[in-house]
Amino acid sequence: MTAQIDPLLARAQALKLHGLLAHWEAVATCPWLPPLIQWEEEERTQRSLQRRLANAHLGRFKPLADFDWTWPKRVERAAVEELMSLAFVREVSNAILIGPNGVGKTTIARNIAYQAVLAGHTVRCTSAGQMLNELAGADGDHALRQRLASYARPRLLLIDEIGYLSYSNRHADLLFEIVSRRYQEKSTLVTTNRPFAEWGDVFPNAACVVSLIDRLVHHAEIIAIEGESYRLKEAKEYAEQRRRQRAAPQVTTPPTADSPAPGGPNVSPTHHPG
Repeated sequence: MTAQIDPLLARAQALKLHGLLAHWEAVATCPWLPPLIQWEEEERTQRSLQRRLANAHLGRFKPLADFDWTWPKRVERAAVEELMSLAFVREVSNAILIGPNGVGKTTIARNIAYQAVLAGHTVRCTSAGQMLNELAGADGDHALRQRLASYARPRLLLIDEIGYLSYSNRHADLLFEIVSRRYQEKSTLVTTNRPFAEWGDVFPNAACVVSLIDRLVHHAEIIAIEGESYRLKEAKEYAEQRRRQRAAPQVTTPPTADSPAPGGPNVSPTHHPG
């Protein structure tokens, strides 16, 4: 029969506290040992979270709790919440959010990425333009290999805003390389304002577009969002608010007995002899 290992010893081994482990017999019954190991676990968990958050490059985003689900004309909330559960990350599949500008694709995507960080996954967020320009500008083969590896490595890669710019064949080949390296190995989350039928316009004359789309959509969750731009809605509301403020009558305070007379201080009239 295999003897059960002391749970406290197993935790110390997981933390690789080699100095402590070397003297385990001497300290195993000390009352300070359990809180010491707990403090070390909590500190490492916090440092790991902060490191993953920094490496994710999430930037600022609105929490999904503040998302106005009534604004888009069409959005499958249940499907979005399923993505938030990170099942697609565990299943090593992809997710694609398709919709026009300003309907909340980036907000949803960054909330999913943030949830993945909290769950302990490595994450990298980038726009398509930033990533492809960085890769295309790599100085030499070694630098390119390193940058390709940095995008291929994270458990979840968010590529935002595919379709807002047109790219050269070189950029198309680099995106295909990233997607191919991650294919069935790591999960990729994409936002785009173009249906796949129009990706030929995004990457004109690129021979790899069909293969690129094929690898992205294989076992992917595709969510279409329809509606007008929420940012445009907010801009119109702000402009209307400013217009009303300008049109409102100005409230003035009536003068009092101690208030200076118009045109200068309150000075008694001078009397001249007649």
